[in-house]
Formats: sequence, C-alpha cells, structure tokens
Amino acid sequence: MPGPKANPTKPNSRHRSPGARSGLIELPADGCDFPVPQLPKSGIWSAEDKKLWRNLWKSPQANEWDDSYIPAVAAYVCHARAVYEGSASAWQAQEMRHLGGQLGLTPAGMLALGWVIRHEQ
Repeated sequence: MPGPKANPTKPNSRHRSPGARSGLIELPADGCDFPVPQLPKSGIWSAEDKKLWRNLWKSPQANEWDDSYIPAVAAYVCHARAVYEGSASAWQAQEMRHLGGQLGLTPAGMLALGWVIRHEQ
C-alpha cells in the first residue's frame, strides 16, 4: 500500500518523499515526533490498546502515515488485542498479519514499501 501523495496544504502531513540517493525511504530510528492522533470514538479501548496505539504512532513507520491511516491502525489494534488475549479467530490473526505488513510493521512490509530505518553512526 503506497503512501499518500504530498499535500502542501496540510502542515501535519506525515508524507515524506523517497530519498533521492537510494530510492528507499529512510525512516528515523528514533521514531516519529508528529502528534499522536486520537483513537476513534467508536469502541471501548483498554489501557493496553491505548499504549499500543501510542507506540504505533510514535514508531519510525508512522512518519509515512497520515490521518487516512487512522482506521487501519485502529483495526490493527483491535485484531492485536484479540490475538494477544487468545480470542482471535483465524481470520482475525490473518488480518492482523496483513495489516502489519501493509503498515510497514514487519520486515517484509518495510521491504515491500521501500522503507529502511536510518541508523546514525
């Protein structure tokens, strides 16, 4: 799932252009410093859900997400809760795996998106 197009009218757009040197998008190892979006109002969110939400939006990958990713990240949190609690059906576990890849949360997902974490020397 490619990232959104650049939108200069949105000052908090998380979109970044690919690095000109390698064709890869270099993500900062220290994570994302954009504000964490609010969790969607629908649903009941546990303390663990809120912690995972914050951690995801502070991850290096979140530098490439904008507000259009909120529903996908929320779905990931819901499926992750079910998997971690042991109540997930097979389709929920599979959906978590697919969303994780599409959000760049797995090595294979990062490779498919052309993302690499930049480690400063």
